[in-house]
Amino acid sequence: MLQQIFSHTPLYVWAILGFLVYRGVLASRAREVTLRKLSIIPLVMLALSLSGVGGSFGLDGAAPVAWLAGAVAGGALAWSLTNTRKLTAYPERGSVQRPGSWTPLILMMGIFCMKYTVAVSLAIVPAYAHASGFVLPVCAVYGLFSGIFIGGLLRTVAFYRQAQMHSGPQGAAV
Repeated sequence: MLQQIFSHTPLYVWAILGFLVYRGVLASRAREVTLRKLSIIPLVMLALSLSGVGGSFGLDGAAPVAWLAGAVAGGALAWSLTNTRKLTAYPERGSVQRPGSWTPLILMMGIFCMKYTVAVSLAIVPAYAHASGFVLPVCAVYGLFSGIFIGGLLRTVAFYRQAQMHSGPQGAAV
């Protein structure tokens, strides 16, 4: 059965997986990154999450409400856990020095595996798309993942903007 599942997976899915692994490995190393590049993965994860909700369950009813609740919770969690003491902002270069972390890779693999598992589950049992016991937790977790990425990005951008206002490097190097 697994062989059939993998063989029927479109090639673009494996390309997305490769891209996410590549970006996750990059995130494991301390590096200086522009805000534009920093926003790539949160926006990709947001798109994957919303496409998972919209494509599988629709954007009406309780599904988007569950997604939004998860996103708010994830955003608040990421905002509170993002350690800005490990960041250094360089407003003159439009960049931020970030410490390396494996957390983004783990989160990216989590949302990818979840989206893949949900797609397979719905292909095997299409009725799950209408079962609130399946839809609501799935959408809430999609939202949680997105919220974590977006919340971390927003916290870093807020730190960067504060450094811009003080016109000089802020924070401590790792």
